[in-house]
Amino acid sequence: MFTTKVLNKTDISLLMNVADDVFDNPVNEKLVSEFLNDPRHHIVVAVIDNQVIGFASAVHYIHPDKQTELWINEVGVAEEHQNKCIAKAMMKELFQLGKSLGCKVAWVLTESDNLPANKLYQSVGGEKSETVLYEFKI
Repeated sequence: MFTTKVLNKTDISLLMNVADDVFDNPVNEKLVSEFLNDPRHHIVVAVIDNQVIGFASAVHYIHPDKQTELWINEVGVAEEHQNKCIAKAMMKELFQLGKSLGCKVAWVLTESDNLPANKLYQSVGGEKSETVLYEFKI
């Protein structure tokens, strides 16, 4: 059985113990520390036997003329633990965190052909929009 946890700046060692295929790249301790020490960056993890087997990361941000929003950056679960409602549990934990931060809306982007992600986001109440994403190389 897994548990979920919202990490804070004291959880660096936990985030350094991650199953191989959870993140796209190896976890970097310096970046973990920077991330966890930034009060606007958030990460929920799923843990089994003190090993992170999934994560969902987000940023809450403010703007001079808009309400606080939660931007969900990325969700990942180790392949052997997929399709067990782990991602859904982490998303719900992120929504609760967002609500406690005063966010009224959360949003995430994904590719239209990423069927697992689209299924997940719809399963937790996401409504598909017709937003167009532009990417810039800077």
